[in-house]
Amino acid sequence: MKIKFVTIIILIAVILTGVYFLRNKTTQSLLPDIKSSLEKIITPTPMPFEDLTIPYLRKRKYESNIAKLNKSYDGSNYSGYLTSYDSDGLKINGLLTKPTSRIPEGGYPAIVFVHGYIPPTQYNTTQQYYDYVDFLARNGFVVFKIDLRGHGDSEGEPGGAYFSSDYIIDTLNARAALQSSDFVNADKIGLWGHSMAGNVVMRSFAAMPDIPAVAIWAGAVYTYTDREKYGINDSSYVRPPSGTPGQRSRQRVFDTHGQFDPENIFWKQFVPTNYLSDLKGAIGIFHAVDDPVVDIGYSRDVIKLLDETIIPHELHEYPNGGHNISGMNFAQAMQSTVDFFKKYLEE
Repeated sequence: MKIKFVTIIILIAVILTGVYFLRNKTTQSLLPDIKSSLEKIITPTPMPFEDLTIPYLRKRKYESNIAKLNKSYDGSNYSGYLTSYDSDGLKINGLLTKPTSRIPEGGYPAIVFVHGYIPPTQYNTTQQYYDYVDFLARNGFVVFKIDLRGHGDSEGEPGGAYFSSDYIIDTLNARAALQSSDFVNADKIGLWGHSMAGNVVMRSFAAMPDIPAVAIWAGAVYTYTDREKYGINDSSYVRPPSGTPGQRSRQRVFDTHGQFDPENIFWKQFVPTNYLSDLKGAIGIFHAVDDPVVDIGYSRDVIKLLDETIIPHELHEYPNGGHNISGMNFAQAMQSTVDFFKKYLEE
């Protein structure tokens, strides 16, 4: 009955519009005016901040190319290059490692490596996460460690992970840049994320469900309810100056839609775990029990959700190692991460 009623209203509006224009316009201008009036009637008003939601991120395009590779150093069986790519008009820098072995048929498997929270002004392309990148690179992967916008010399403002789509866009444009290269297998590109990037790569996965493999170390915020439950205890966090565009935009989100509410239609479209049924790739989660920054409850809770799906998934817990899974458990965690990527990117 509702559909019939709406149809009748639209038909009446079209007829009235046609009568009006017949009285006031020439025949030559009649059809364009009717079309314009009809579009105003039937085109829904976009939801405020729709561009932050998973459905919007799914329908938009991601296109980029890797810029010139400038050699920075040589590893044991790979070379590291400083380079950049375009992400919606911003120059985003990164460190790309490339094996020195012969390119396999179809190209190398690759990983977009997304860093966790580091005060943006303290971020350094070649210093942070060197050991992690080295371990992956030595095992035959192209690794593209991107400097998210506003970090180091990357252009743009560091808008934050949880209430912005900026870092998701940077991640998926980096994936597109790898896909456009002549040395990477476009179908074998995974994501790796640490800490806040657990949210970034999970939302990226929800936006691009055919990504074959996503590895998360000490990740935070999957359901957003878990953020309220566990919080994040990061003493290195530096609050951005008040009045920045990102801060103002975030406040407008809350002013418009209220604080997070799992039953609110806007927030439902924000949460990546609401889209688990669409995911086609695998998820590997790695977390130290003694992590003082991100409670291991985040990882255990998301695994419970994944247990209810057909998504291939793994949870690797380590008794100690802290937020970075450092010390005695680092090599074991890295080897398990390599095994995970080999299983889902090379088979």
